[in-house]
Amino acid sequence: MDVLYFAWVRERIGAPKDRIETNAATVTELVEELRAREPRYEAAFADLSALRVAVDQELADFDAPLAGVREVAFFPPMTGG
Repeated sequence: MDVLYFAWVRERIGAPKDRIETNAATVTELVEELRAREPRYEAAFADLSALRVAVDQELADFDAPLAGVREVAFFPPMTGG
């Protein structure tokens, strides 16, 4: 699965994406796996209320299932202007 990072999430992790193998059933479980990788991931995912997620390019909740998913993206909330 491709995991994409945007804006300050990408800056904290230091990469635009990761290609990972996971047994996570939900986005929340995926986040827990990522947090356990190393401190930069822990910092990026420290406050989930400051993040939004898209699963296969559709906005989703953190309890969204990952079965059959090819891409998960994390980004800060969007603002208009």
